[in-house]
Amino acid sequence: MEFDPTRPKWTQIADVIRKRIASGEYPVNHLLSETRIEQEFGVARVTVRKVTRALREEGLIVTTHGMGSFVTAQPPKP
Repeated sequence: MEFDPTRPKWTQIADVIRKRIASGEYPVNHLLSETRIEQEFGVARVTVRKVTRALREEGLIVTTHGMGSFVTAQPPKP
């Protein structure tokens, strides 16, 4: 992925993951692996943690200690 130098990397990655969730590419209960995100986007773990924190605050994922972060059930779109 080519990053836009005018925006933080974590916001760009979060945008990609939001689109994947919205399209169904990442269905409900899909595990978001921090390691895979790190490798796919070539970023540090701290960047991935910013992504998961933002998605968690938006209610798109839920994180369970010792298990990981999972896509949550999304409300139907009007």
